[in-house]
Amino acid sequence: MRNFLFADDESAMNRALEIAQRGIGFVEPNPAVGAVVVSAESRWIAEGFHSEFGGPHAEVVALQEAGEQARGATIYVTLEPCSHHGKTPPCADALITAGISRAVVATQDPANHVAGRGIARLRAAGIQVDIGTCRQQAEELISPFHKLFTQGLPYVHAKWAMTLDGNIASRTGSSKWISNKTSRNVVHKLRGRMDAILTGIGTVNADDPMLTARPPGPRVPTRVILDSQARLRLDSKLVKSVDQAPVLVFTSDADKQRCDALRSQGVEVVSIQRDEQTGMMNPLNILTELGGRQMTNVLIESGGQVLGSFFDSGQIDEIHCFIAPKLIGGDNAVSPIGGVGLESMEQALLLEHHDVENLDGDLYIHGCVKTT
Repeated sequence: MRNFLFADDESAMNRALEIAQRGIGFVEPNPAVGAVVVSAESRWIAEGFHSEFGGPHAEVVALQEAGEQARGATIYVTLEPCSHHGKTPPCADALITAGISRAVVATQDPANHVAGRGIARLRAAGIQVDIGTCRQQAEELISPFHKLFTQGLPYVHAKWAMTLDGNIASRTGSSKWISNKTSRNVVHKLRGRMDAILTGIGTVNADDPMLTARPPGPRVPTRVILDSQARLRLDSKLVKSVDQAPVLVFTSDADKQRCDALRSQGVEVVSIQRDEQTGMMNPLNILTELGGRQMTNVLIESGGQVLGSFFDSGQIDEIHCFIAPKLIGGDNAVSPIGGVGLESMEQALLLEHHDVENLDGDLYIHGCVKTT
């Protein structure tokens, strides 16, 4: 990037957004943030991103690289600089000390302990602050952080693989393999940046999955099993691999002896109440428990019943759908989302900012669920 000239504010902010993504999976529950320092002549000087939880923030990394060249320069940052002492000193103070003359901020920090205070501190020090360049992309980048810090709930990713005629399993339950190896590799990368992978006991008993990222990613996700009666087998791959990744079982009316047997093998068991209307464990109660543990991203890999309960509760934030060019037919084949569902097409949820990729013949559709 040395000697590179940026055409405008948007091009510089796009670079900050690009490098910010390198921190995804490493910084949670913090947000991914990128920063770029640019001279008065629009020339690239330095850049940085938040690379690990507890480590220096993006602005500090960029300022350290810029050195004295930061004086009188402009910094482009994807999220409002912090103004409080946490694991690191306030970034707003660092910008002031470095002599930055202008700060272009994509979006304000939604966390209550910042929420405009960093911007106010910069302006009070005489620094010009412009807000809103690439705001949409920046807010999308920090969506998981936003949900956790404003609602106390993790951001929920729903993943499934289905045939071209919309089935995740045949009428006999056969489902291996719908998607191809390239698609499965993408799923493993997705798993590797999650705090938890959630599924139901029906899927576990049918497939005996590991639910781990192979090869490992930046995070080791907790395997979360919805198992009202603690039916998880002690000889399952999940239990046998508990030393590799934690297993958390949610129950509602399980026998104490079964729960104790799981605990003796290192499995954590948590009891929650069933929903009176559906008879199932309430997704909101499950997510509240996970959010209380500072889990930021949760991936649902389950059958239609579990996924349908989260859909009906309005708790799916992002979709990862893999469509294979295969047909299996059958009135009794299994669809990806069960539950009550919506009454009319007018109520259908839409994906926004979605992408479609060709993965060696499979189609990978992923995007955020539109909320308004």
